[in-house]
Amino acid sequence: MPLSEPIIFDGRVAVITGAGGGLGKTYALELARRGARVVVNDLGGSVEGTGASVSAADVVVDEIKSAGGEAAANYDSVSTEEGGAAIIQTAVDEFGGVDIVVNNAGILRDKSFANMEFAEIEAVLEVHLRGAFYVSQPAFRVMKDNGYGRLVFTSSNAGLFGNFGQANYGAAKAGLVGLSNVLAIEGMKYSIRSNVIAPVARTRMTEDLLGPFAEMVDPSQVTPMVVYLCSEANEYTHEIFTAGGGRYGRVFIGTNKGWFAGQGAVPSVEELSEHLDEIRDITEHIVPSNVNDELMLLGQMLADDAD
Repeated sequence: MPLSEPIIFDGRVAVITGAGGGLGKTYALELARRGARVVVNDLGGSVEGTGASVSAADVVVDEIKSAGGEAAANYDSVSTEEGGAAIIQTAVDEFGGVDIVVNNAGILRDKSFANMEFAEIEAVLEVHLRGAFYVSQPAFRVMKDNGYGRLVFTSSNAGLFGNFGQANYGAAKAGLVGLSNVLAIEGMKYSIRSNVIAPVARTRMTEDLLGPFAEMVDPSQVTPMVVYLCSEANEYTHEIFTAGGGRYGRVFIGTNKGWFAGQGAVPSVEELSEHLDEIRDITEHIVPSNVNDELMLLGQMLADDAD
């Protein structure tokens, strides 16, 4: 079967946060190679979020330019409202707008929940979750005005499924799914598509966690999925994709038919406990695209009960 039409980004402007290395760098290089003008944002700090250096972003920008592409560096932190606005303003000033945002910047402050300090919770939430708000809101406004946009939020299997010692990180990463889902709904009529990527890859943040497995999950293997989600060809929105080590899949949040106690019924705890198998049975399920989809499920049960 012949390959589909080449996916190109001529005329598009992309902002990649945390693009000085790891996954973000691979996205920036590939988008630029395919014609996008790229804002390479990186504070240049450590995995823990301390320190700063312009060199990380500059190296990637130089690499893009040496290959004939267009890029501009930005060194602002995503963790403040001013920083997020400045990142998007760089795209507007340098290239006239913004079409694509990949929220990729992140830090780690891993510790078991009982021993975790609130400063470690705050720091991780500030970069991952609030940082995505700070960067995406000014970008969303530009996209809305232009009638086009592609947003990608970086979640994690730690947020989707849980992982020991990562309560702060997992909570932030799960929150990004909620943010993306709402923007997918609000952006639909403006041709703004918003999706989530849950990558499995060897980076500064993960190599110690992955151990020997790290050698089998190169960051470049995640890049095709993210670049596709950034493209005009992509019409999917409100979805979660996983990518790593050559595997690409979909993660979804669904709900089942469950057990219907009856209109107006307030079952006892004991009665409810007798129906837990039915409540938990996922043989039949739906994947709601908004809150109304779940309410429709209840509405149908109420209607059937009234007949």
